[in-house]
Amino acid sequence: MSDALIVTMRDTFPYRGPDDQGKWIDADQRLGFGHRRLSIIDPTPAGRQPMLDTDSGCRIVFNGEIYNYIEIAKELEKQGVVFSTHTDTEVILKAYAVYGQDCLQYFNGMFAFAIWNPATKEIFLARDRLGIKPLYYYIGSNGDFYFASEVKAILAGVREPIGLNAELIDEYMSFGYVPGEDTLRQGVKRLLPGHCAVHSGTDFRIRQYWDLDYSQTEDQGFDYYLGKSRELLESAAELRLRSDVPLGVFLSGGIDSSAVVGLLASRVTEPIKTFSVAYDFGKDFDETQYARMVADRFGTDHHELIVEPAEFRDFVPDYVRLMDEPVTEAAAISLYFLSRMTKKHVTVVLSGEGSDEIFGGYDFYRYMLAIERVRKMLGPMSGLIGSAADKSPVKNKLTKYLTMLGQPLALRYKGISTYEEHYKRSLYNDGYKAFLGEHSDKAVTSFIRGLFDKTSKYDDLSRMLYFDIKTWLIDDLLIKADRMSMAASLELRVPFLDYRLVEFAARIPPKHKVRNGQGKFLLKKMMEGLLPDEVIYRKKMGFPTPLKMMFQGQLRAYAEDLLLSASANLHGFFRRDAIQSILREHASGTHDHHRVIWQMVVLEQWLIENALR
Repeated sequence: MSDALIVTMRDTFPYRGPDDQGKWIDADQRLGFGHRRLSIIDPTPAGRQPMLDTDSGCRIVFNGEIYNYIEIAKELEKQGVVFSTHTDTEVILKAYAVYGQDCLQYFNGMFAFAIWNPATKEIFLARDRLGIKPLYYYIGSNGDFYFASEVKAILAGVREPIGLNAELIDEYMSFGYVPGEDTLRQGVKRLLPGHCAVHSGTDFRIRQYWDLDYSQTEDQGFDYYLGKSRELLESAAELRLRSDVPLGVFLSGGIDSSAVVGLLASRVTEPIKTFSVAYDFGKDFDETQYARMVADRFGTDHHELIVEPAEFRDFVPDYVRLMDEPVTEAAAISLYFLSRMTKKHVTVVLSGEGSDEIFGGYDFYRYMLAIERVRKMLGPMSGLIGSAADKSPVKNKLTKYLTMLGQPLALRYKGISTYEEHYKRSLYNDGYKAFLGEHSDKAVTSFIRGLFDKTSKYDDLSRMLYFDIKTWLIDDLLIKADRMSMAASLELRVPFLDYRLVEFAARIPPKHKVRNGQGKFLLKKMMEGLLPDEVIYRKKMGFPTPLKMMFQGQLRAYAEDLLLSASANLHGFFRRDAIQSILREHASGTHDHHRVIWQMVVLEQWLIENALR
């Protein structure tokens, strides 16, 4: 372990911590920590990391915020603990010294941290319950152990070649991201949310310290769940106001971010700073009128940004590099530009992520529940209809849903961003199909099946919510939120994912979440009287991106040049003629292939960036 190695790894992402930097080396233990600091709580030099607890000798590197650090510190002081700083980082160290690994049960926040314990000669690593902050690790062939907030830091440190997990390209093409523990880099893994680990030099042990429980108790009535949910959401939002630097809110004009503004407006002494983004493609891609409506109602200091198609196109390579992993979340690009503008005004921003996954907001939930009702009505006939639709040469939305009639929920539900198998596999070349035949027992597939096994005793809505929280929320929405905000050196906080609210929402009977054809029914009723009805009951948009039109216009030549180049990496997995056909059909307007084109663009850029085939 050397200073140069720690500095090289640490400085792969200076944007994550532009305010300070630090390193610590223990040559005897062949151990080192590096840290880049974005100063939020106690921005004085006292908060510099890696931080040492002089009493226990433990040392920490920490990414995130512990929102209830003041309350934890007071409890520890009652036990005789003395603090030398006003940081949440020191609170983690002291809590670990007193409670050991059980300290995790006390933390309300977003966090990824590692603590070196000289008494046990172990590194203790932990990631927050919902996975708001990332944590990757790699164990080399010689036993060397690396960890970081981003994969690129690990790649900068490891001295042996790290190849491509080629079988996971199939998972990527199914979901638009790779869910679960593994990544497309061989041996580079994610510590899963709600998990902690201990590395002792000769052993690496992982355990899960938290999970969601959707078990239903006696229905307490709609009014009880309404009142308690609002109480918890208000508490979560207020707790996330704690900051020693300026703070604002991302305001899309949807109910989620508008709720955050509405609940905070009466809790601050100055106008809240709010920030919105749109594309110049007409009203279908512009929510700013609703954002202005909310901003006017609460008298916020409002700022807007319009992203031009050329800006989007030119930023794609940087987007892929910053995301670190291929994730087809096109809205991330607008989020980056929004974050960059926001950073000019504040250092901390709140947003509405997580509401759909805890309160049942996506339309797909209603579709799946409707299919289940029809399945029960038709009985054995549903299987016959589903089988006939599956064998039909015609593949469209109708045959898709008819096929689902023949499948139980655990087989037909793969999340809100998935593709049909026939569509995806029609793109693969013979070599990749043969390769996949040898990898039928993939770890990620087992992980996904395991999610439904865990929820077999729950109702159908709860099973879908659990699945999306463990996949789509973590590996798409939250990775997007973390990467794009941190790329602008901006801290993003998500009050809907306060674990107290998430745990409570899990126990709310499903009929209070989806009712009368409306998702997020409880949240909508909660916001009546606070937000305009036009905001509460309008159709969900959520950072819409005009990819369909851009791949027929401004992005067409870029996509064709990238994907049809003779040297394109994708040709090792996909048929060139199939790619050509999809691009041609989309450009002519006969078919809408923008999602799969975007997937392949992101994957090809990632393969170029990583020099992998």
